[in-house]
Amino acid sequence: MKILVTGYTGQLGYDVVHEGRAHGFEMVGLGSKDLDITDETAVYQYVKQLNPNAIIHCAAYTAVDKAEDDREACWNVNVKGTEYLVKAAKDINAKFMNISTDYVYDGEGTIPFKETNQPNPVGYYGKTKYEAEKLVQSLLTEWFIVRISWVFGLNGNNFVKTMLRLAETRNELNVVGDQIGSPTNTFDLSKILLDMIQTNRYGIYHATNEGYCSWAEFAQEIFRLSEKKVIVNSISTEEYPTRAVRPKNSRMSKQKLVDNGFMPLPSWQDSLQRYLYTLKHEVK
Repeated sequence: MKILVTGYTGQLGYDVVHEGRAHGFEMVGLGSKDLDITDETAVYQYVKQLNPNAIIHCAAYTAVDKAEDDREACWNVNVKGTEYLVKAAKDINAKFMNISTDYVYDGEGTIPFKETNQPNPVGYYGKTKYEAEKLVQSLLTEWFIVRISWVFGLNGNNFVKTMLRLAETRNELNVVGDQIGSPTNTFDLSKILLDMIQTNRYGIYHATNEGYCSWAEFAQEIFRLSEKKVIVNSISTEEYPTRAVRPKNSRMSKQKLVDNGFMPLPSWQDSLQRYLYTLKHEVK
């Protein structure tokens, strides 16, 4: 199976490509320097020539705060780029998997969002990701949309690496404690995406590690497992203002994964422990 993966220089794309190769797939990873997905002609020609069996679309404009002001660039990558890839996939009859986000929801309440709940993004980034979802569904009859959250991987920057870096010079940190979600290891995520793309069990899925926590609790566990003596003060979202509004409730139900025979991902604590070990002992 030949699989094209966009966003190869990001956390998830990198792991999907390497996990796929480890399992004998012909993986082609593309970064923004390899192909400008906002160039419709270039996208069509590249996909047509490569002729993959499937496309896993991980590339995205993910600078959430910057997106509020740099709207054209965000829209071009997240919406137009997705549209061009979808049309190219349709032309060669390749399977298409679109990676989406918890940011399509408004974050209200405390109940986990189900795959069937109506999205209602509160920020521009989330709006573009929801528009991309709608495009995929309107242009294709069969598709995968996988919503993910709070990812951390070996390739690129993330919350875990930021906390470890801050721990080098700080012994006390203020971290938001009223935003709740599921930290997700891109290594675990890559496995389920590759399992999924081999099936015809199409639809919208939520895929995250099991369990929920706040950013403050996540930070505390990072420091506990890495044996860093750092005090974490849990603060409110209002005490840490950002340009873009963040959803306070990023809990997502993964029931559809189970219903369709996919193995749930391990707990976020287990996943974090493995990640920290890898970070410490292995060269990327």
